[in-house]
Order: sequence, then structure tokens, then C-alpha cells
Amino acid sequence: MTKTHEPTDVASFYHLDGVDLSKACCQGTACFVARRLNPDRWRDAAAQSPRVYCLGKCYGAPSAASDECRPRIEVRSRFAVVLERIVAGGARSLDEYRSRGGLEALERATRLEPEQIIAEIEASELRGRGGAGFPAGAKWRVAARPGPAQKFVVANFDEGDPGAYIDRFIAQDDPYCLIEGMAIAARAVGASRGWIYARCEYPEAIRSLQCAIDGARAGGVLGSQDPASGFSFDVELVVGRGSYQCGEETALLNSIEEKRPVARVRPPFVAEHGLWGMPTVVNNVETLASVPWILRHGARQYASMGIPGSRGTKVVSLNSLFRRPGLYEIEFGVPLREIVEDLGGGLHGGALRGLMIGGPLAGVVPPSLLDTRFGFQELRAIGASVGHGGVIAFDEHTSIPELIHHVFSFAAYESCGKCTPCRLGSARIEEVFHSIIGGRAGTIAERAEWNDVVAALKLTSLCGLGTGLAEFAQSILQHFPAEVQPCFK
Repeated sequence: MTKTHEPTDVASFYHLDGVDLSKACCQGTACFVARRLNPDRWRDAAAQSPRVYCLGKCYGAPSAASDECRPRIEVRSRFAVVLERIVAGGARSLDEYRSRGGLEALERATRLEPEQIIAEIEASELRGRGGAGFPAGAKWRVAARPGPAQKFVVANFDEGDPGAYIDRFIAQDDPYCLIEGMAIAARAVGASRGWIYARCEYPEAIRSLQCAIDGARAGGVLGSQDPASGFSFDVELVVGRGSYQCGEETALLNSIEEKRPVARVRPPFVAEHGLWGMPTVVNNVETLASVPWILRHGARQYASMGIPGSRGTKVVSLNSLFRRPGLYEIEFGVPLREIVEDLGGGLHGGALRGLMIGGPLAGVVPPSLLDTRFGFQELRAIGASVGHGGVIAFDEHTSIPELIHHVFSFAAYESCGKCTPCRLGSARIEEVFHSIIGGRAGTIAERAEWNDVVAALKLTSLCGLGTGLAEFAQSILQHFPAEVQPCFK
């Protein structure tokens, strides 16, 4: 809810403040490409105001908040790291979590020196699972440097990329794992306070997290000082109010500070100068949920999975156009074709036109590149990215001009407005392609305008919304020129 005496420029930023989401329909990308499966629901979603861009139910798209179905959940890696308990139904109570190996890693961490914990995470080669893929150990090491006495740990649970619902099920079904991962990070860097920033579109996960925080305090896991090490750590849950931009780490920190949540100029980076100017570790939920397993089983065993540059496992979430949509924990290095044909079982009712991995603001992968291995460098080499791990397949029922219009419309709606090409350029391209899909061919001048906007987004954007939009557009131009060229006469 809007805070008392909150400045107008802050309150007006959020789309969903005070909005009843219980009857909301989703118009995110996974629902857009599946709109033919339930045209009436899609019409409701498209007419809805304010817009809701992801409910975390992409496996049943087009989805609504009232849907209660759960996704298929499977482990396809040698070891279950993230889905260890979730695949067996979850662990929502502290007693159940303890009985299934929970808190063993934290107990070990309190016996280790902070430097030893950081060295273990570095040796595991764990990289961020929320988009950028930055090495977690390197981030922790910067935050752990001697300096300010006050340091913080923040879990980024603003899982706003349409197509991704990994973090939702971690927070909902295995919340103590997230808390344990945060506590280990806090022990490593010397933090005493933490925040979980959750998106309001996930009410059940929010309830589960708050119950877990309360349970962890009652059980002495949070808020109490360890007599041997002197370590104590507590966590606060902050619920967002509807903004894709708050998934960007500096905007998220501004939101926690009750400022207008726009992206900050970097450097300085948040590991050195984050919340209220103090060193802050910001990791997404899946990253932190991997930490307890690494401390329990060792960095060597974790790094034995995957491929060079992309170690360990990643949970991917498949959308409803697959025959077998759901969550799958895989090792890095599997070919995209295996994800599509083996895990997903191929598409039902249509032929694959492309994959959007990690959300709509990234490169599109055409069928001709399905032999590419799922890894950070490998996907980057073809203009795509691992991102959050959402895998959205689209078929011939969605044309490329329609997809361009949808993605630029999403970006225009969610832009924080700080960067001019993002604020004005995305809205202008949305307008151009709205006319094109309506039957009017674009002009040569509009084609030049499109190229100029994409170049400006790539070169001048402060955050991943603008640069990701440019990556999307560039991959469309590269892989689908035959559908773009006829748009302009």
C-alpha cells in the first residue's frame, strides 16, 4: 500500500499499488504467444488496466490469478541442488526443513572463517541466476572488504521476466532454503541485516516467506546471536507494488529506501555502495538457494556439474506451448534441442519458430541454432542469454511483427523513464508496429528510425531493460530478416 506522506513521484511509479489481483489475467509474453489456447481469457487480459505482465503461471498460459494448477517439476541433473526438496513436495516448516538436511550448511558456516566461506563459493564457480551471471564469490569478496561496520544482504525476489517462475516455487515451497542461503552470505561478508524484496504478484509465496521468517526467528535461526561465533542476522520482507524495473538491483535498493525506483549510475557498484551507501550483496533467489547445497556437499562436487564457464545446475521453466511445460533442473551444457525435444516433448499444435530464453528482453534463438549448448558464453555467442532461465517457445501462430509490437509495448509500459531512448524510443517503435500489424506498411524513414532507436538503446541505456530490448531487436533483424523487411516499403 502507498505509504503515508510518500512523495508523489514515488507513489505514482508503481502500477499495482492497492490493486486487487485476485481476478487478474496475465498479458506477459508466455501468455501472449499462447493466446490462441484461450482467446477469451487473452481478451480479458489485454483489456485489463493496469496491466499485469507475469503471474508466474506460464506453464498454464494464458493464465489468471485464480488458476490453481501446479507445474510438472523434475530433476534432470546428477544432483538435485535447487529442487532437492521441492520435487518431493517442499518443506514449509522449520522442523521439516531440518529433517531433510536443512541448516546443516549454516551450522558449518558458523564454524568457518568468513574467508573460507567465500573461497568455497568461488571454487564452486557459482554465477548469478538472475540475469547478468556475475560470479557470486567475487561479489561477496568485494562486500567483505574491511570498511563500514554495517553491511547488508538482499534477496532479489522481483522475478518479473515473463516466462520465469523458478524463484516463485523456491520461495513458496522451500522458503527456509532461501533464508539459510542469505544467512550464509551474511556470515561471509559480515552483514547483520537482510531484506527479501518480493513481487506482489506472488501472494502465496509472500505468505510462505513471512511464515518462514517468523518460524526462523522463533527457532533461533534469525535474530539470535550464535554464542560460539557471535554472529547474528535478521531478515525483513518487503513487498513490491508492481514494477518490472524493480528487478534491476539498484532500482530495487531505491525502492527499499522508499525512493523513486529508477536505475542508479554505476560505478559505484552495490557491493561497495548499496543500501544507504553501505556494502550490499544482492543475489536472486535461485543463486542464494544454491548456496546451502554447496556448503553441505562441497564446491568440488558442485563444480563437477556443467561445463567450463557455466558450472553447476540451472532450473529452467518451460511455457505452455510445450507438451511438457514445467520446471526442470538441468546441468549447464545440455543442447537447447534437448530442452525443447526431450524435456519439453516438443510443441503441441504448432511448429517451433523460436525460443526466448531468460525473458522477452534478450536475443531470440531460431530453430537452426538448437544445437547450441545451454551455457553463459555459448548463448552469448549467438546473441542470446541464460538470463533467469525462463524458456518461452513460440510457433507460427505468432508473427514476428506481432512479437516486436508486444515486446516494445511491454518495455514502453515498464520503462522507468530515466533514459530518453527507452522512455520515448520504445513507445515510438510500439506505435510504428501497431500500425504495421494493423495493415499499414511502415515507411523507409520509420525503418531508419527503428535502427536509430535500437542503436541508442544499446549504447546509452543505464540498465538491462534498454540493453535487453536492443538485444531482442538485433536478434530479430539477424534471424528473421525475411519477416522484418516487408514491414517497410
